[in-house]
Amino acid sequence: MTGFTRSPRLLKGGIVLIDPASGAVRRVIPLQYNPDSLSRTLQVQAAGGDGGDRSQALRLKGPPVETFKVEAELDATDRLEVADGTATQVGLLPDLAALETVIYPTSSQLQSNQGLMSAGTLEITPMEAPLALFVWSKERVVPVRITELSVTEEAFDPSLNPIRAKISLGMRALTMDDLGWSHRGANIFMAYLRSKEALAARTAGGTLSNLGLTGIP
Repeated sequence: MTGFTRSPRLLKGGIVLIDPASGAVRRVIPLQYNPDSLSRTLQVQAAGGDGGDRSQALRLKGPPVETFKVEAELDATDRLEVADGTATQVGLLPDLAALETVIYPTSSQLQSNQGLMSAGTLEITPMEAPLALFVWSKERVVPVRITELSVTEEAFDPSLNPIRAKISLGMRALTMDDLGWSHRGANIFMAYLRSKEALAARTAGGTLSNLGLTGIP
């Protein structure tokens, strides 16, 4: 960021954790530096499938399975230069822990389930995590499940706290097929889809002549 007061504010991408029932924000995890690239894959959910019923060839079972992959960097150097208390004591460990605990059940949940098992409870309900939202601008806010988290720690302070690291984050979009229509995440996914449709409507489009055609055979 420059010292020019009218410089545009750089938005950050990141993860927001919300309570699935109330929608209350539990934690915001912004990326320290926005990655240079964002990889996305969309797998079509065709009704007939490959080699399936020809009468179903144009039908869709639901939204495509969309996956995201980002490579992000973390660096505590600037904080160490200004003697930030947390950075000097534990380096990047809090930043890494904030991401890693997204995919952990909490210690209290684990202890509670252990107590239920010790008491002879026959059925233990799987532990529910907060709903994670991947935010990449206000037009792209999508509920996700984190499917992969890889951490490469590249530099350390004298106490072996990491001070530079690279993060590889894989995510899968969650739709109403995953969550059910009554889930708060389904409403967020529908808003994401409507945003896509609104953006698509803003394209100029083309004509058949652009493609060298005068009509459809």
